[in-house]
Amino acid sequence: MPNTETSVTIAVGETEVSALHIRPPQPFATLVVAHGAGAGMEHPFLEGFAGAMADEGVATLRFNFPYREAGRRFPDRPPLAIATWRAVMAKAAEAGEGEPLWAAGKSFGGRMASMAVAEGMPARGLVYLGYPLHAPGKPEKLRDEHLYDVTAPMLFLQGTRDTFATPELLEAVVAKIGPTATLQWSEGGDHSFAVKGLKRGAAEIGASLAPAVAAFLRANASAQYT
Repeated sequence: MPNTETSVTIAVGETEVSALHIRPPQPFATLVVAHGAGAGMEHPFLEGFAGAMADEGVATLRFNFPYREAGRRFPDRPPLAIATWRAVMAKAAEAGEGEPLWAAGKSFGGRMASMAVAEGMPARGLVYLGYPLHAPGKPEKLRDEHLYDVTAPMLFLQGTRDTFATPELLEAVVAKIGPTATLQWSEGGDHSFAVKGLKRGAAEIGASLAPAVAAFLRANASAQYT
């Protein structure tokens, strides 16, 4: 039976953002999913990922940041992005039935989730679908300071060809965070997890990440909130 996707509107201060909710029967967790800087919640990558997570028994709520909702190209500044994360997580908690609530995001969306959790937003843990550790070609400017303030479990899914995270640097950051952080490499994957010579659409690529994410959520089902 295909999963039903429900449209949701969420208030963020004086504005509103759209969200899409998929809730399979008796989910063991809910995963809130944010998009990257250059694409919204309806991108095939996230659509495929959310559908596959539902097949794994995980409800998802993916959403647009205000800039995307308004049709702007430049991402929101962290204060507004973090406020959006808080509002969406609160909505997800209302829609759930007490199951663990996780935060996830593609690139910019995941980074903003981590900043929100570092500032006290409750979450069972975090999942990064390509963490933007640094801008391409600028490995000297790491975006890692706040990660050491996060005590919840974190899964870093990263392509080995991702120009936003030099492998050696990301491995060092994960090691510094300690046992709460897990790094899983996608061999040959770029920032969108595409692999040279492997013809897959964005939806298929997104869906391929779901088993690893679901396994991580199950393995950390008893983790404490931050």
